[in-house]
Amino acid sequence: MILLVALLSCFGLICAETPYHDRVIGGSDAKPNTWRWQVSLQFDSYNDGYFYHICGGSIVDSFYVMTAAHCILSMDASQYRAVVGEYNLFENDNSELVIPVETIIVHPEWVGDLGKGNDIALLKLSTPIYDNGFVEIANLPYPGQMLPHGFTCYITGWGSMDHIGSTPAKLQVAPINVVEHAVCSTPEWWGSLALETMLCAGGDGIISGCHGDSGGPLNCMTDGVWRVHGVVSYGPAGMCNQVSKPTVFTRVSSFIDWIFSVSLLKCSSLTIFHLE
Repeated sequence: MILLVALLSCFGLICAETPYHDRVIGGSDAKPNTWRWQVSLQFDSYNDGYFYHICGGSIVDSFYVMTAAHCILSMDASQYRAVVGEYNLFENDNSELVIPVETIIVHPEWVGDLGKGNDIALLKLSTPIYDNGFVEIANLPYPGQMLPHGFTCYITGWGSMDHIGSTPAKLQVAPINVVEHAVCSTPEWWGSLALETMLCAGGDGIISGCHGDSGGPLNCMTDGVWRVHGVVSYGPAGMCNQVSKPTVFTRVSSFIDWIFSVSLLKCSSLTIFHLE
């Protein structure tokens, strides 16, 4: 039986058969200053001021970041920060904004079981993101919007390079094809674990999300614009890029009403400040 694993970055913090951390499998370095809604969610596990990347996320408002509910390891908001405009995790790109998290809002129907879905959360930031030329609010899909089988999207994130834990410095990107629910929910694929509120992509044994990519976006060009259609949720235990076991995302179009009710997204524009 294939076991579900949340696609977190480990550092010994999550339950897995063998703790390890992997990247967007089959990916390559993203071009700088692209995917500008991508967030590095960072965690201070010992409250000692040392933060490290645990998950991805997406900017959905000047005050809000969307991520996966399973990325929330503590409800103490002071243990988290969002880094936007990030590209190289280990260097100062002069594009980053580091903003503390003020409030954590987990979907009310998240029960800690990946197979039951609702793996989505919003983080309210302590100060608004300002437009420094390297950040952008993500476009979201329409409520209920579905993607056809085989549709090519792009997964982005900062997991490790392989199953032995080689960590990439730069944001990774890879094309990944949607697997429609009618296929993904068959016994040969994810079966009953694939709910209609989820979106499957990959399963070719080559490209997949993996540990460290959780909470990050599935980016799809629809209606002429890039939209975040998915939030990285889970994959198979062991090797992430297994045939017929695609990466599973929370389907954003199933949660638009909740996102808007929580964040009150009225104006999709970043706050502009003039820095003296």
